[in-house]
Amino acid sequence: MAYRSTENRTSIRKIIMAGGAGYLLVMFIIAVLTSSEEENIFSSRQLHTWSSEVQKELLVSLFTFENRYFVDKANVETDSISSMLFEVATRLNFHEPRTLLGQEIPGFASFDGKIVVAGDGTDFTNMPIESAPPLEVLMEERQATTDRLEIMNETETTENKESASTETIAHIIHSHSRESYFPELEEGTENAFHPDVNITMVGQRLGEQLEKQGIGTTVDKTDIEKRLQEKGWEFPQSYDVSRTVLQEAIQQNDQLELFFDLHRDSQPREKTTVTINGETVAQTYFVIGENYSHYERNLEMATELHHKLNEKYPGISRGVLTKGGGGANGVYNQDLSEQSILIEMGGVGNTLEESYRTADILAEVISEQYNESKGEETS
Repeated sequence: MAYRSTENRTSIRKIIMAGGAGYLLVMFIIAVLTSSEEENIFSSRQLHTWSSEVQKELLVSLFTFENRYFVDKANVETDSISSMLFEVATRLNFHEPRTLLGQEIPGFASFDGKIVVAGDGTDFTNMPIESAPPLEVLMEERQATTDRLEIMNETETTENKESASTETIAHIIHSHSRESYFPELEEGTENAFHPDVNITMVGQRLGEQLEKQGIGTTVDKTDIEKRLQEKGWEFPQSYDVSRTVLQEAIQQNDQLELFFDLHRDSQPREKTTVTINGETVAQTYFVIGENYSHYERNLEMATELHHKLNEKYPGISRGVLTKGGGGANGVYNQDLSEQSILIEMGGVGNTLEESYRTADILAEVISEQYNESKGEETS
């Protein structure tokens, strides 16, 4: 009997030790996978992207098996478990034809997003398009109009400028820094990209106007495409490059609150232009990623900006779009702040002057919104 008692205690100890060792091994594996580099497929950011594809309907259905309260109280219509598991596994939803067409029609996936707030005339046919030729094409030398180059040489640069009188709280970056506008390039140019005459000039204008409104701003004009070429990376990895730039800026100034990533849409002029007070103006479109925990805060900021812009300047904002799940970036580095948005400033057919007018208006409304929010915090 004593022998059996000793043997049982030994077995229990072995089981406990094996369980503890197994637990530590699992924790170690998880730590290794989730602490990998950002571009690693097992990074915590990527795992969050995968988990975001799990539908709330599926979760509610699973909850009903454990707690019957959800059967009557859950205000969600659910399909069968098998159909939802099929959708999670294949990303095909037979109730939504776009999920099938997006995999069969080239370029159709560009329209795979949710229009949260639609401006006048906004629908799925004129959503922002993020497209670019191969990187080697982007790096080709292109000519800008002579007049535009002369204006550039005469304009005082404010790159990375900090206001001496106001605290620097806003940061502007351009993840697709060479995006340009056809009217600013030589006639016959096939791709609206240029190393000098590009979206960074609009960012510079926005920064100057924010400074005039009392919002201390830094404007980063890093040539992202050049860094991509140096690293041997592809164009979709632009946000990985701009992420390191943003992280450096945050480390250097922990007072930064507002982050704006400016882009140029690939939609034609007739879909990105509005006339305000007798002048043509490039329209905005706000894009928010969904694949991070606090995206609702950034969505709230973008939605408020949209409404304030259209209230003062009807038609200037085309709307607010969210992107997430598989096949989309879904983050756009917005996980680094709760006040970070991506803004499309006009399209390929707009001029810099039209985008400058937009930047002036945007700076006015951003400063009003920021000052109002600060007033609410102190009251």
